[in-house]
Amino acid sequence: MKVEQIYTGCLAHGAYYIQSENEAAIIDPLREIKPYLQRAERNGARIKFVFETHFHADFVSGHLDLAKVTGATIVYGPTAQPAFTAHVAKDKEECKVGKVIIQLLHTPGHTMESCCYLLKDENGKPVAIFTGDTLFIGDVGRPDLAQKGNITSKVLAGYLFDSLRNKVMVLPDDLIVYPGHGAGSACGKKMSNETADTLGHQKQFNYALRSNMTRDEFIKEVLEGLTAPPQYFPKNVQLNKLGYESFTEVLNRGLHSLSAKAFEAAAEETEALLLDTREPAEFVKGYIPNAINIGLGGNFAPWVGALIPDLKQTILLIAEPGKEEEAITRLSRVGYDNCIGYLEGGFEKWQQAGLPFDSIQSISAEELAELQRKDPSIKIIDVRKQSEYDSEHIVGVENLCLDYINDNMNKLDPNKTYYIHCLSGYRSVIFISILKSRGFHHLVNVAPGFKGLKASGLFPLTEFKEPVTML
Repeated sequence: MKVEQIYTGCLAHGAYYIQSENEAAIIDPLREIKPYLQRAERNGARIKFVFETHFHADFVSGHLDLAKVTGATIVYGPTAQPAFTAHVAKDKEECKVGKVIIQLLHTPGHTMESCCYLLKDENGKPVAIFTGDTLFIGDVGRPDLAQKGNITSKVLAGYLFDSLRNKVMVLPDDLIVYPGHGAGSACGKKMSNETADTLGHQKQFNYALRSNMTRDEFIKEVLEGLTAPPQYFPKNVQLNKLGYESFTEVLNRGLHSLSAKAFEAAAEETEALLLDTREPAEFVKGYIPNAINIGLGGNFAPWVGALIPDLKQTILLIAEPGKEEEAITRLSRVGYDNCIGYLEGGFEKWQQAGLPFDSIQSISAEELAELQRKDPSIKIIDVRKQSEYDSEHIVGVENLCLDYINDNMNKLDPNKTYYIHCLSGYRSVIFISILKSRGFHHLVNVAPGFKGLKASGLFPLTEFKEPVTML
């Protein structure tokens, strides 16, 4: 028996490859199916099942393409109503893969169709459980994403309490827990950096699995610290439920190279968004006017999903040469399928063509301190998450979270100068690039971010408070 976790850091997502003899199963695959096909081919296996723990909100799954190419059966838990051919299994139903058994355990709470998959070896001994968004390492799935009618977040949290106590916590302590996500995902509020653990250890250290915890305590603690989910979450759910365009077609359309002149013409003739995926430190030196920067080096796909409101938005791509396919792939993981081409040779070719470009002013901690000394009324904006800001921030600095820039930009005056910082410089450049594309031109990037400002010792800080959430 082979069990492999395929972890994707950008989405903090774990997919799983399970093989016994010459049969394999995939749990919660990403949009691009090549990694799964390659593993099966390398190991001489046929992919028999694609198991989905629920209709995912934070990424578009590869279940449809994978089933089409391999003939595998897509499996969901009870109450799921997919708009395509799939097997909706019953609670505790078993599927055989080679000599091992994978048993579905219906665990509603994160969503109503949520389930876990219990892996049993050829002797029938439970060895691992794939918990999707029901149980994470150090946390449990947020129960506020599938609210509908009378099914409120409190009702869902109650279902989750029952699912964990009656279906998961009764299993053996030596069972290996393989979750759907780790730290950095917006599907939970306080996940560990670890991506697997034993169930027994989780019973000891996961706050939501305390043995003496009442149902009311669980509901209160699980709901505390939740923020509004990213705007693309419900849209990805619909794609996963109703279907989507083949990834191959998306990739072929996006990998259309354009010379600098052709790129300029396409930008003028279409309503495409100019998306520059270079590192922020490079972007600030020079970029195509009106382009926005979301660097591939950070949590690229979740930030695209949070900040670009329309999944159908056409996109013209500026990337480091050789990184175009990676950018298009990562866009497609969150449902942005309409990249119509990229700048051949990257930004350097744009400069060589003598075309106009813009830049962003950046300053150091020392320069900011000197400016503030001369004029204490200067406007400094912290664009970190509310939870980060509440935990510790520079005294007198306003918080305007990047996550909600589309709702909050009216709080800023385009004629005033603002000094923008985040934690380390990634988010501040995104924030500035978006606002500059919308007519704000007096924005200065505080390059070292909060880390550098704090380390400088030049600014008074609020008293540190341990955050209750990472959202």
